[in-house]
Amino acid sequence: MTTNTKKQIAIIGAGPAGLMAAETLSAAGVHVHVYDAMPSVGRKFLLAGLGGLNLTHAEPFDIFTTRYAERREACTAWLKTLDAAAICEWVKGLGLDTFVGSSQRIFPTDMKAAPLLRAWLHRLRHPTQGVPVTFHMRHRWNGSLEQRRDEFSLNFDTPQGTHTAHADAVLLALGGGSWAKLGSDGAWQSWVSALGIDVSPLRPANCGFDVQSRDGHTGWSKHLSTQFAGTPLKSVALSFTDSLGHSFSRRGEFVVTATGVEGNLVYAASALLRDEIARSRCATLHLDLKPDFTPERVMAEVSHPRGSRSLSSHLKSRLHLSALQLGLLHEVLSKQAMNDTAQLATAIKHLPITLTATRPLDEAISSAGGVRLEALDTHLMATALPGLFVAGEMLDWEAPTGGYLLSACLASGRVAGLGAAQHLR
Repeated sequence: MTTNTKKQIAIIGAGPAGLMAAETLSAAGVHVHVYDAMPSVGRKFLLAGLGGLNLTHAEPFDIFTTRYAERREACTAWLKTLDAAAICEWVKGLGLDTFVGSSQRIFPTDMKAAPLLRAWLHRLRHPTQGVPVTFHMRHRWNGSLEQRRDEFSLNFDTPQGTHTAHADAVLLALGGGSWAKLGSDGAWQSWVSALGIDVSPLRPANCGFDVQSRDGHTGWSKHLSTQFAGTPLKSVALSFTDSLGHSFSRRGEFVVTATGVEGNLVYAASALLRDEIARSRCATLHLDLKPDFTPERVMAEVSHPRGSRSLSSHLKSRLHLSALQLGLLHEVLSKQAMNDTAQLATAIKHLPITLTATRPLDEAISSAGGVRLEALDTHLMATALPGLFVAGEMLDWEAPTGGYLLSACLASGRVAGLGAAQHLR
């Protein structure tokens, strides 16, 4: 695509979506200026990659797109411009390789985010084709944006005072509302709304929850929170059906926190759980503590004579229940129920855990809500303000962890970049 090289665009936000948009526009010959409040680029991207940068997922495309739930149609359109195979080719173009893990997640071969980001920034600053991208760090957009005769003016707060920038187009990629210390603080919501663009309130996604104890109080008992906070619960199954009939069932692991639960298995069900709490003020999930055992086998093992052994020793011996699993049973069942064989066997296979609240947005892995897609055209340009584009987690979509979040952020950056380049031609 060829674009008038005199044109300039201001991209606000130096995360994956903003950088992908910058690369796309640079290749089209647009002068790109990237602004970010942080001292350096991609702070959240680097932190998310500390445990291994999960780029995307290798499952078939038609299954991949189901992970975006009610926003599947829109996200599918983005991903068609940059699917998992294209992301791997893009990484290869940066001089790095990828591999597919046992869970079908795709990572860089060295698992790290920093080498990829360094190679990416070098290519943006020194492209073999296109226009070099200019970065302006410690420039915090303060919400001021005006358009006159197809030119935008924006104000940024900097250590040197207010800086006013001018551009022919603007692309917002400010992230959602989680991990505020890394730049995604959601402060843009009121500013974007003031521009006449519809915004859905940000909500936690891929988040933890607080539980309700048996006596109706929030959080676990002092004993459980003291003894087991931070302990993973492995090889269990979680099931949940909301009041609208939507169901979730999956096996995996999660972590018990001081006040509730978090971790991969909980994150996978978090959208259903969060929305049910909003509707009904609570949500009750069920845990199968022994998913490899049939209910009949559990009943037989619980009913087996235990002689002089304590109940805990008996359950550890016959069912190999961990101290945490036993602790959870004591949290939910009364002493009388623990000594009732039928109730105990049922609880081991179907233990109810009632959740009363999500953890705060800033603790979440990601956020839901944001700029409503109905306020944008298919190129992610605001219909109320032509020349203003939006990409990444600012948009009103959500996805589970596993490469789906980063994939859609990159793809939406590509779509918005292509749309902005076309607008500026």
